[in-house]
Amino acid sequence: MKSICVFCASSRAVDGVYHEVATDLGRQIARLGFELVYGGASIGLMGAVARGVHAEGGKVVGVIPEFFRKKDKEIEYADADELIVTEDMRSRKAIMDERASAFIVLPGGIGTLEEAMEIMSMKQLGLTNKPLVFINTNKFYDGLIANLKEMVDLKFAKASTLELFTICPGPAEALDFILTYHPEKSESKWL
Repeated sequence: MKSICVFCASSRAVDGVYHEVATDLGRQIARLGFELVYGGASIGLMGAVARGVHAEGGKVVGVIPEFFRKKDKEIEYADADELIVTEDMRSRKAIMDERASAFIVLPGGIGTLEEAMEIMSMKQLGLTNKPLVFINTNKFYDGLIANLKEMVDLKFAKASTLELFTICPGPAEALDFILTYHPEKSESKWL
């Protein structure tokens, strides 16, 4: 395992606790010798995790679609060790998946959720078996967990859906899960 892909918010407006957790995650990723693969932005939690990695001397690989560069030049993390510019969002996700050994999901909006759900879907279809961890800062993902459980209860999804990911309260637990991950075992872990 050499790289961790982090999906997270680019919003500048979220509470400071979310930025603190993102920075801490970045620092811990670098201390463990992993490189960060992420969406390439300098703002929000994306920027916080990247700066956290750099604060500890780690490597940052940003993957950003061309239209973001045209839309808002201030969004790009110019200090990335490697910045990959893609044609569109789909190729961005493909590169992030290809470059990642594991996935961590911090709180975020629709884009973050869409990226995480795609990895869950790929795991369900047997197209990947990389670890997927949600960091549940301030119980941010409690509603999603409840919704997934309801899907299972109402027979819209199999019970094994709840084994496609794990939930952790913070960065240390998420990284510990990744370090001890065995693909042949169930992932489900409710903390």
